[in-house]
Amino acid sequence: MLAYYLLIPAVLLLLGLLWAERGETPGRVLLFKTPLSVLFVLTPFLLPSPLPWYFYLIVAGLILGLVGDVCLALKGEAPFKAGLVAFLLGHIAYVVAFGGLTAPSQWINPGLLAICALSGLIFLWLRPGLGQMLIPVLAYIVVISLMLIGAWAAIFNPALPPSGAWLVFVGAAAFYLSDLFVARDRFKKHHYSNRLLGLPLYYGGQFLIAFSVGFVT
Repeated sequence: MLAYYLLIPAVLLLLGLLWAERGETPGRVLLFKTPLSVLFVLTPFLLPSPLPWYFYLIVAGLILGLVGDVCLALKGEAPFKAGLVAFLLGHIAYVVAFGGLTAPSQWINPGLLAICALSGLIFLWLRPGLGQMLIPVLAYIVVISLMLIGAWAAIFNPALPPSGAWLVFVGAAAFYLSDLFVARDRFKKHHYSNRLLGLPLYYGGQFLIAFSVGFVT
């Protein structure tokens, strides 16, 4: 499929982005980050979409991710907050999309408790440095946790092809983990290693979620 060929420029742009992030120059970062994020938005359009409602929700989440990426590449508190809102809305789109793949009863499983416990520990870890961002970050953690719970539940739906279910879960898990590095960079320790580890997880997660459009049924 043509969509797979997008991964070649995506890898090259990611390498360029990791290089640009070392200098922390917004213009240089945007030069690589913007087209890289555009590629994951384009991916679903090059795949079969057997579930139109799922396609539209995933595309909405990807577009909001693109907006968030641009905002986080800029300096200052206002762009960061705008990026946080964009990603929050994107996660909500993913929650609805993943939730539509499974019955509510399938959300109740041991993984739910594990994810909630992990997210609670993350919030306690971040809390001392949050200040006025405490409520927005708490809301963000709740929503991204729901996204991961919904993605995990997809694995327990026998009606879904295993390939589609695992694309959803691994993509959501990679996105979840990437946000840990964003939070660590913002509220704990600002260091290049956060981008070095977090960006491949983030873009890997977004591309996996984008590819899931063609594999969920």
